[in-house]
Amino acid sequence: MAESSPDISGLGLDGLKALLVQALERVARLEKENAELRDEIARLKGLKGRPKLKPSGMEKAVEAASAKGSAKRKGRRGAKRSKLTVSETRIVKPDSLPEGSRFKGYEDFIVQDLVIAPWTVRYRRERWQLPSGETVVAALPKQAASHFGPNLKRFVLSQYHQGQVTVPRLNALLADLGLDISKRQIVRLLSAKQDAFLAEATEVLRAGLASARWISVDDTGARHKAQNGFCTHIGNDRFAFFATTGSKSRLNFLELLRAGAGEYVINGAALAYMREHKLPQAAIARFGSAKRRFAGCKAFMAYLKRIGLAKLKVKPDPVQIATEGALWGSIAEQGLLDDTVILSDGAGQFKIAEHALCWVHAERLIHKLGTFCEAHVQAKERIRRRIWKLYKALKAYRQAPSPRRAARLARRFDAIFSTETGFVTLDRLLARLRAQKDDLLAVLKHPEIPLHTNGSENDIRCQVTRRKISAGTRSDSGRDARDAFLGLMKTCAKQAVSFWDYLGDRLGVPDAPPIARLAGLIRAPAAA
Repeated sequence: MAESSPDISGLGLDGLKALLVQALERVARLEKENAELRDEIARLKGLKGRPKLKPSGMEKAVEAASAKGSAKRKGRRGAKRSKLTVSETRIVKPDSLPEGSRFKGYEDFIVQDLVIAPWTVRYRRERWQLPSGETVVAALPKQAASHFGPNLKRFVLSQYHQGQVTVPRLNALLADLGLDISKRQIVRLLSAKQDAFLAEATEVLRAGLASARWISVDDTGARHKAQNGFCTHIGNDRFAFFATTGSKSRLNFLELLRAGAGEYVINGAALAYMREHKLPQAAIARFGSAKRRFAGCKAFMAYLKRIGLAKLKVKPDPVQIATEGALWGSIAEQGLLDDTVILSDGAGQFKIAEHALCWVHAERLIHKLGTFCEAHVQAKERIRRRIWKLYKALKAYRQAPSPRRAARLARRFDAIFSTETGFVTLDRLLARLRAQKDDLLAVLKHPEIPLHTNGSENDIRCQVTRRKISAGTRSDSGRDARDAFLGLMKTCAKQAVSFWDYLGDRLGVPDAPPIARLAGLIRAPAAA
């Protein structure tokens, strides 16, 4: 039934203003509902939804202001020739010289070029018949383990992962160069028999979690076997790790943090986790005080049934909390994430152990807040300006931390987020952010951690790009290889290691420079 139009003939100016605000709020609400319906229709049709609202630009604005205030004249760039390895030197002589000319040395001119050509080797293996009648064939050299050499494998892996080239285009490029190789074989080179690289990717994660003072985490959508899934990124400025799974739950995140271990462990850390997550003390008492280890999920679930925990119908779910606790116990048992801060965008699955929140994501909530009148716009902008100034002060604090400055910044935080602006929605949002004070101000206790998750978002862009140009993966080996190589590639970049040289060393390319194990490079600062 349609609503009747209100009688406005007897309303004064204040009444008309109030009525107008109500109308604007209703219009905004209807527009939002309309947009959500359009997005749902587009999703059902398989079309793209609305473009996402751009970030507020707080980080860039603060950086620009700082750079403008302390701009210095840049020096000249250094010579790049010293970084080059000269492969060949050719002497160029003048065509003719008059009599009496004197030689005065050389003037160098450097030309960089690239030699790309197919190189096919035929190994003619001698066959000998022994006096016993047995036939012996000469063994192939180590580099001839397959019909495709290590340099070709390195080129395929580099182009696909670092160059983001699709398999059909890679196949066309190799065919143009004169190689006879099918798309199926290229897929095999990318995903089959990559156990050594998968093992090193796990080593990288383990070394990172054992030595990091902080890690940044994020996730994004990923397709696998024509099903929607999620790719989780774990890393910092020393390493990167990716894993694609079918879930983005806290259980899934804790399983990834075990870094390849399969055990479930009940120990002091596991019981403390259960208490922190409100599992009733009577349920916790069923585990006793002895340390227990379980080989896998099946054995642990059987144990939960045996002690009667699976039968309890209470909240929170005892089985879920106990499983999460056992996973956390396994992480602690391995010495991983010891006093490590986990920095995230606020997604619930990442809120474990010592946790810090991204300021850019927190401020973005205010940036995206809809306004209905000029007073709301002004209130919102005043709060944003105060937050930006606080953010700039927190960045300065990281360079010179002190207890006195930390106390002053905490008071400024309380003053901003307890402000009553008169804009009800904004006031509620400020109160919600104030309740997350400990996570937003974790930098006061740990000045080494960043104030944002830009590092994770930048790292995970390679996964997003791969998803856009190649859709999803079809096999478990293809998924695991893609995640491992992207993580290794990002880790190489963070360690100032050439990914090309890394592949050459691991694949056994002749004359490739030796590259140390990446896990050792990650641990190096902690061991120094």
